Amino acid sequence: MSNYRILLCDDDEMLRRILAQQLRFHEEFIVSEAGTAMQALELAKNESFDLIILDIGLPDIDGREACRMMRKINITAPIIMLTANISEADTILGLDAGANDYVTKPFKFGILLARIRAHLRQYSQRADASFTVGPYLFKPAEKCLTHRDTGDKIALTEKENNIIKFLQKAGGKPVTREILLGQIWGYNHQISTHTLETHIYRLRQKIEEIPKDAKIIITEAGGYRIDTSPLTPKLASPFLTSP
Repeated sequence: MSNYRILLCDDDEMLRRILAQQLRFHEEFIVSEAGTAMQALELAKNESFDLIILDIGLPDIDGREACRMMRKINITAPIIMLTANISEADTILGLDAGANDYVTKPFKFGILLARIRAHLRQYSQRADASFTVGPYLFKPAEKCLTHRDTGDKIALTEKENNIIKFLQKAGGKPVTREILLGQIWGYNHQISTHTLETHIYRLRQKIEEIPKDAKIIITEAGGYRIDTSPLTPKLASPFLTSP
């Protein structure tokens, strides 16, 4: 299971907190909150999100304009707009601004959740998709890691790219050496776990601050896992509301 970072922007604090808690109950979601369009824009510029939920009726800037501004600064993540009233004209304006979808208030959480997951599946298959891996932004299509603080880029070989991509899809859970070998090299009897260990060693030399004390690609009993946590800690959900 992958970890997906979601930016939730709504000025209704109670609705925002309840919705954020409902999302956090599902372990694959890591949620950041904003109460204004400018707060959301600042977060979106400085952090990497897999999906953005954006209310139209924000106190400082119309949500559709905020969506347009995000697209202008090359934020490619899916954007779902929340609105109290929807008309054909509203839909056209929002889609023209770069929104991917609309959800009308009031809504059932299960409906929003289904929309979120559908867009995340589509986005993960896009060539411009990016993911958080430790302090890096990982773009599988570019075979590249970009440090989120310094902007330094690390080029990856095909095998290194595939190792990170497969570990990332596991969402931080351990993957055995045998499964990695099968997925990346195929079930070739001439390939041994030593081949994988050599590639992991070289990859750590590239991306770890202290390769002997790996914090990104971590050895587990029988395999490896990858750090997919963001720069900010995930908050535990103290309660659950019904969908």
